[in-house]
Amino acid sequence: MITLQDLFIRGLEIDWGKIEADSYLRHIGSLQNLQELSFSCPVTFFAGENGSGKSTLLEGLAAAAGFNPEGGTRNYAFSTRDTHSELYRAMRFVRGIRRLSYGYFLRAESFYNVATKEEEYSRYGGTPARFHEKSHGESFLALARDSFGKDGLYLLDEPEAALSAQGQLSLLLRIHDCAEEGAQFVIATHSPILLSLPGAQILNFTKEGIAPCAYEETESFRIYGMFLKNREQFLKYLFEEEQN
Repeated sequence: MITLQDLFIRGLEIDWGKIEADSYLRHIGSLQNLQELSFSCPVTFFAGENGSGKSTLLEGLAAAAGFNPEGGTRNYAFSTRDTHSELYRAMRFVRGIRRLSYGYFLRAESFYNVATKEEEYSRYGGTPARFHEKSHGESFLALARDSFGKDGLYLLDEPEAALSAQGQLSLLLRIHDCAEEGAQFVIATHSPILLSLPGAQILNFTKEGIAPCAYEETESFRIYGMFLKNREQFLKYLFEEEQN
């Protein structure tokens, strides 16, 4: 596995002076006091509740690294709807010794648009991926198999969205193998399966900020664990709370 110096991005810094005073970014608890963030290993997970800022930060990271905000490689240039924030303009990277030559930004919510654009691009050369001819989950796994490699930066936003439990295990193995060979991943996820990757850095997003977190301390692990260990009692409590 690669060393800290070999990471394409070792960390990031944010200059809040470049962000508008009335920007919604200033009201996201996990981000509003964020000045810098370090990546300590080849695979970093962003964990936390919906709306905690995981995807916003990952989107900013992707745009600052030269990726299309809707996804794809750094060669993708299109916009279905321009909704990304100005965070990337205020972001500066702390880079490693290797120069980034390839990567991919997978954004589950806009992958349909990327798949459509890939069809268009493939008319000018290369082997078409034919994502639209596959199920959503199959297309995600085909992308991981064919586009992830040993020497790239891969930014994944909720890649589990289309995957079964078995599919998540397949993706976990692919991430592990690529990271062992030199790739770097930053992944926003709710999946306790993906979060279980041995040796990965987990950063937990809360209203108080962003902090390292053990796997067993993540909300995903705790809630899934409680549910699976005592499903009937968990559901009984849940429904009683709703009635009250």
